Amino acid sequence: MKIGFVGPGRMGRPILDRLTAAGHDVTVLVRRPEARPAAEADGLRWAATVAETVHDADAVFIVVLRDDQVRQVCLGPDGAIAAMRPGATLVQHTTSDPASAHLLADQGADRGIRVLDAALSGGPHDIAAGRLTLWVGGDEALLDELRPVLGAYASPIMFVGELGNGQRVKLVNNALFVAQVGLAVDAVRLAASLGIEEKAILAAVQHGSGASRALTIVASGGSVDAVPGRIGDLMLKDVTVVREVARSTGADLGVIGTVLASDAVETKVLRQTGAPARTP
Repeated sequence: MKIGFVGPGRMGRPILDRLTAAGHDVTVLVRRPEARPAAEADGLRWAATVAETVHDADAVFIVVLRDDQVRQVCLGPDGAIAAMRPGATLVQHTTSDPASAHLLADQGADRGIRVLDAALSGGPHDIAAGRLTLWVGGDEALLDELRPVLGAYASPIMFVGELGNGQRVKLVNNALFVAQVGLAVDAVRLAASLGIEEKAILAAVQHGSGASRALTIVASGGSVDAVPGRIGDLMLKDVTVVREVARSTGADLGVIGTVLASDAVETKVLRQTGAPARTP
């Protein structure tokens, strides 16, 4: 399959590598001239503009960092959708507002461009192992058509309903994960007040009913003090999107929102020192 690829960063590059290794003909957007020699040295086919990257692709993959970048890259007269050929598919992986998926689909419909809202969960190591989780919203028949391509780097690939639901599932997942990290941090505080050392409580609870993936990630860093430096920026980005979507839709975050607004999350996980607790 001919693939246009936008966003070869921390998550995008291993996806790109897996697609290439699977035999797909991939062209990647490389805007900065100074980055092109490295792309060529890696054997990548690159293009300097969005239009050149996507114009003859069967599928275009978007793996940028933020929602505003998705809209900038995909929409408008210079965006990917305007340059894609009719019948091609846009696969949108970036964590974003579910409304963005509908904007992409609305603009794409006029040109016969199909859209999959394919939210992802996992890290670069999961992509390298082919076990990235995808939650996909949109047309199930279209997803089935693209499963062999997505399967180059993802398993499981889960259909979750209408367009936008991929992002909705991801936002619920992210809110729960960050809240669980915050609870793990506060559990260490509670343990200390009971005379239990941090290392001991992190090791012990991983083998109990209080275990979680969030706790395992906290423990793997050796200390709760390491959390902000390791994953704080990514969690802050995700929590910001969760709060914005909750406000715009009137969704009640409930107990999860209370934890996200707690000192354990605000100052010890997201490291928003001095920031007042916010009501999501």
